[in-house]
Amino acid sequence: MSSKKVAIGATVSVILLAVFVVGIVTVDWDDYTSSDVPESIPDIDTSGPDSIYDENGDLREDSLAYTVFEKYGLVLIPLALLMFGAMIGGVCISREEVEGDDSN
Repeated sequence: MSSKKVAIGATVSVILLAVFVVGIVTVDWDDYTSSDVPESIPDIDTSGPDSIYDENGDLREDSLAYTVFEKYGLVLIPLALLMFGAMIGGVCISREEVEGDDSN
């Protein structure tokens, strides 16, 4: 690897580390650690016009979430695997060494 690539990678790593540290430092952790006992989860609001739940708390069959995950759930698994493979393939292709410069 050239020293220019190493310097760029190190710079990006330092910037990402700085963003990560600033994100951790600026969070008010008292909002998340104020109670040592479990807190109840609010009930599902089924009365609103935009609610995807029916009066029993189940997904309504005409909601997008029901359609995507219940009707087409089996299609999502192969698509997810295909997209994961494409991501891994893209990383592998981008990491290949250039054998020679034939631009001339």
